[in-house]
Amino acid sequence: MAKARKPVLSETETWTVETTIKERYGETRPAEIVDSEIRLHPDDRTPTPCQGIFWNDGKGCHFVIFKIADGRFRCQFYYRAYEQYGTGKLEYDDIGDCVVTLLQVQADHERKQAQRQGKEGEPALQPGQQPKPDGQSDESWYYEPVIWE
Repeated sequence: MAKARKPVLSETETWTVETTIKERYGETRPAEIVDSEIRLHPDDRTPTPCQGIFWNDGKGCHFVIFKIADGRFRCQFYYRAYEQYGTGKLEYDDIGDCVVTLLQVQADHERKQAQRQGKEGEPALQPGQQPKPDGQSDESWYYEPVIWE
């Protein structure tokens, strides 16, 4: 049985991510093409090889977008191995939507973390108290992370 080929990021896909990162931060951030193995399903025993693009924000947050098949992408951001976050959507069919959503969810996460710590002119929240900056009391931006190795 022939082994499936690993999906590879195209120049256009790489350019899309790099351009969006530059727009977000107002400057170029180094992005690296990486080879990874991820579990496409939580019960998979064998990880699937794929290519990805990786960068960090310069403040301790790391981002990665995996190309799992032609026209299929997964993403996450993380601070440490035990602090991994997804966007709430398992898979994207457009890398532009994927990178924009990833950056937006991470920015929301940073804002909520700052509010919890009493920054941004807001009083610090007590343990167990939920922030309500926009009338929402849930933690809808916390989703199961992409499982990867």
